[in-house]
Amino acid sequence: MTAMQMPSTWALGQTAIILVVIVVGGVLLFSWVLRRSLRQTGRKRTDELSTLKTAGENPTAFMAASMQAVIQKLREQEKELEALHRREKERALHTERLSEAVTRNMPAGLLLVNNTGLIASANPAAETALGVKGLAYRRFTEALGTESALARLLTGCLEHGATYRREEIEYITPTSEVRQLGVTISPISAGPGSGKVSGALCLLSDLTELTLLQKQIQLKENLAALGELSAGIAHEFKNALATISGYAQMIRGETSPEEVAEHAERILQQTRALTHVVTEFLKFARPLDVEAEEVTLRPLVEQAVAEVQESAPEVTVSVEGEFAEVSGDEPLLRQAVLNLARNAAEAAAGQAHPGRVTVTGSVEQSAGHAVQRISVTDNGPGIAAKDLPRIFLPFYTTKASGTGLGLAVVQKIVVQHGGAVEARNRPEGGAEFIVWLPLRRAATRTVDSAAAAV
Repeated sequence: MTAMQMPSTWALGQTAIILVVIVVGGVLLFSWVLRRSLRQTGRKRTDELSTLKTAGENPTAFMAASMQAVIQKLREQEKELEALHRREKERALHTERLSEAVTRNMPAGLLLVNNTGLIASANPAAETALGVKGLAYRRFTEALGTESALARLLTGCLEHGATYRREEIEYITPTSEVRQLGVTISPISAGPGSGKVSGALCLLSDLTELTLLQKQIQLKENLAALGELSAGIAHEFKNALATISGYAQMIRGETSPEEVAEHAERILQQTRALTHVVTEFLKFARPLDVEAEEVTLRPLVEQAVAEVQESAPEVTVSVEGEFAEVSGDEPLLRQAVLNLARNAAEAAAGQAHPGRVTVTGSVEQSAGHAVQRISVTDNGPGIAAKDLPRIFLPFYTTKASGTGLGLAVVQKIVVQHGGAVEARNRPEGGAEFIVWLPLRRAATRTVDSAAAAV
């Protein structure tokens, strides 16, 4: 029994030893973990106490640090505001440049007039249409003329708030050039419901070329109708004159009494005069066959002037300025210049002062096209106001022996060449006839002024 119990006692002793080792190891491990935790907690508390102690000991540094943080935030916000302001300024400048570019490149003229009468803005198209440079910051009455139709419309808009839509007015440039303008004027309100006008906005369109084309078309239609109506009558009239003339010649040759011969001579004189009128009328009514060739104007003009000078030596006839080449018919153009120069010489002759006629040429721009301007001026008595609107009508004349077809033929020739002719009185006295001819003329149809020719 004793021998069997000894191993059991040894096993129990080993088990007890193991349990003791485990307990002791667990106690040591717990103690180490506890000490480590307490050490870390203590170090953290020490740091916090040190920080609080430092802050408590130096409040100026604490306030400085706080202010520095606030200043930094303000600087960042200031930079953001500067960036926003810069972007807004760039956007405003871009919008302003775009607006200026649109205004500058508009084909229509633009005038902005404030309520004091000053032109606040004017684009190049407006200056070109009005023939005035540097319109900005000038009074519109001074720049456009107090009595001009455009100035009256602007005055009505500024004073009464009137609106004018698609008005067509006649405007005379400072160089005395007559232009037809299309005008739209609207008032600029000072504010919603105020009823006050702070300015006027004016849009201009140069309708001179369009008006000229309309007049040319109308003239061509009138000439065609005149030719169709008169060609047959003129043919029969000329035949009757030939018969009368033949009988008058027979009377003069076969009768001896002086009275009969005198009457026959008068018949012959009248028939010759009527024949001349009919011949000139047929020339006017006959369609013009315009040759499209390059014509150098200077020698043509000089030749016409020399012929007029020879026929009117008491009048001084001279040529000045620039003459280019135009497309047209040289004989017809020479006839037009000759008729104008001869009329001017006749008007200048017989005055108390020496007669003078000047033919002046210049190359100008009209509605974007180069044109030859030919001016024929004289120092005669000028043209009566009642005669000026009718001076180009066929058979209208103020001369006792004139046929009234000279200026009508000039107008027909010039229109057939795609140009225009104008007559006016000069401020210093005398008359001026102005011819405009395009340097390059598109092909046009013949003006059929007569249905038949004799």
